[in-house]
Amino acid sequence: MNGKWIEVKIVTTSEAVEPISGIYYGLDVKGVAIEDPRDILEREQGPLSWDFADINIFEYGKDAAVVKGYFSLEENIDEVQKYIEEKIQDLRDMGIEVGEGKVVITQVHEEDWANNWKKYYKPTKIGGKIVIKPIWEEYEAMKEDIIVEMDPGMAFGTGTHETTRMCIEALEKYVSPDSTVFDIGTGSGILAITAAKLGANHVVGVDLDPVAVDSAKSNVGFNKLDNIEILHGNLMDVVEGKANIVVANIIAEVIIFLTDDVKSFLKPNGYFITSGIIKDRREDVINKLISSGFKIIEDNTLGEWCCIVAAI
Repeated sequence: MNGKWIEVKIVTTSEAVEPISGIYYGLDVKGVAIEDPRDILEREQGPLSWDFADINIFEYGKDAAVVKGYFSLEENIDEVQKYIEEKIQDLRDMGIEVGEGKVVITQVHEEDWANNWKKYYKPTKIGGKIVIKPIWEEYEAMKEDIIVEMDPGMAFGTGTHETTRMCIEALEKYVSPDSTVFDIGTGSGILAITAAKLGANHVVGVDLDPVAVDSAKSNVGFNKLDNIEILHGNLMDVVEGKANIVVANIIAEVIIFLTDDVKSFLKPNGYFITSGIIKDRREDVINKLISSGFKIIEDNTLGEWCCIVAAI
């Protein structure tokens, strides 16, 4: 690993890490790394410790997070930068607080980044019994633990973000042995795999991004599951039948757009678990759900994000 690459950093906020990461997946990116001081500090205060000698992520201020994408030297970086800046503005227009939104471009050696992000991704316990464990990490499981093995690779969804945590906690609450679960925008497959591990009868994860689909399928393999399938495409086009639970951890705008269609994929008394919703868009999502005939069951907040559970 001695090649050179172009590193494109976006300086943002902890709250915007997931939507900012999503910008890169519309590009020919070769790797993505997230450096979030708040996430690391929260972990340091918990049962799992960090080696702070290895952390050098505070140069942009203690409240800044940095999302890095890596591109080949042959890439037209001017076009990449233009695309990224336009997408950052789109996120601002949606009401997402992206912070500074600064784009920084440098040239780096491959060995400086290829595996560095892995040392910041450690086993994380969420809710009462779900443990998200990187496949390269050791973890001594407790009796009640349900281990979800993950290699997020190029698809975001590591379990550390507030939106993912709240969705996992909701799945832990509502999944039962006879459940069918559809996961819209499955990404790394983390929510679909969690639902399957919680004992759902059948789970379907769908994503429009082929990179995400490949990542999710690999993660299904790591977990040795036979009650789950991962599909490439749009929910309405590739999924048949109805579910007891539909989960969507995307962004408010997409959730609002999908709400009417989701109704036709839910069984009576089914649940629609939604997150990726910044606080400022909470009322918009709730109003849309109610106008579409849903009843709000839960309205949870963690940090700057919301998770809304609705039922029909």
